[in-house]
Amino acid sequence: MQEQTRLIRLENISKEYDGTPVLKDINLYIRKNEFLTLLGPSGCGKTTTLRIIGGFEQPTAGRVIFDGQDITSLPPYKRRVNTVFQKYALFPHLNVFENIAFGLKVAKIPKDEIARRVDSMLDLVNLRSYGKRRVDSLSGGQQQRIAIARALVNEPEVLLLDEPLGALDLKLRKGMQLELKRMQQRLGITFIFVTHDQEEALTMSDTIVVMKDGSIAQIGTPKHIYDEPKSAFIANFIGESNIIRGRMVRDELVNFCGSNFTCVDSGFAPDSPVDVLVRPEDIVIVGEDVGQLTGTVKSVLFKGVHYEMMIEAGGFLWKVHSTSMQPEGSLVGLSIVPFNIHIMKPTEEAPNE
Repeated sequence: MQEQTRLIRLENISKEYDGTPVLKDINLYIRKNEFLTLLGPSGCGKTTTLRIIGGFEQPTAGRVIFDGQDITSLPPYKRRVNTVFQKYALFPHLNVFENIAFGLKVAKIPKDEIARRVDSMLDLVNLRSYGKRRVDSLSGGQQQRIAIARALVNEPEVLLLDEPLGALDLKLRKGMQLELKRMQQRLGITFIFVTHDQEEALTMSDTIVVMKDGSIAQIGTPKHIYDEPKSAFIANFIGESNIIRGRMVRDELVNFCGSNFTCVDSGFAPDSPVDVLVRPEDIVIVGEDVGQLTGTVKSVLFKGVHYEMMIEAGGFLWKVHSTSMQPEGSLVGLSIVPFNIHIMKPTEEAPNE
């Protein structure tokens, strides 16, 4: 990707609170018109990173570069960004139209231009006829849309979203995931989204930044992060996993569960310890006499679109997702094609044995 498309750069950003580091030498660039998600568990530093981009926090060290200019010391109201928080902070004494128009009135935008831009925002969030309603009469999902409209009406170059879907129920949250992606694509502006929900990240993002303990653990597209996690932590955080200790025999050959398996990975030293990742949906149940492993079904759980079976094979309890159910106690074979075996450098995180 060419340099001119990089809208925001974080250069060696660190942040401490009372001497305790919460961000450690963060280097990250964010492209123009990109939907980028900061993903990680509570306390990993993702919201602090967002607040530094927005100007609500000052880094202890490092610089924030916006479109080639150093904005590290610039206050939030002078930055070309707006923020939507989990708590929408709508004004209860103002109706929907007045809530969206508030920032435009403060900026002394002409009334006819305010009306045009607010109507355009109401169209964007599919609430065209709601302008005169009280905000406390709206559902949680509608209030969230109004908060987004209020942030977008000022035409920022970047929209920051700090877990804005966290207060919604499951059905609303899934619907709003699609709505947010639609808005971002239609407007063509940069969205920076913070969440601990891996499904949200996989559904909406162009790029995912996985964070852990104040550092960046991995950056990539949703597919790359899911298919090629760098560590057991990332594999377990993004989707469900079977992770087992193994030994690299040589390039494209790994040993685990007492057997050799062909894989597609290379570049590991012969006889070196590795972590082996196999996703539950990538294991095929076959006849007991034809599988690479033979095991016993220990439990079966119906999950709606598939069955989740725990199968003990090769001294490991495998999680397997399949549309065909094998009853508890039955003897089955497990088949894993080379492409679905992913080799990682071993980490301190214990595999899910």
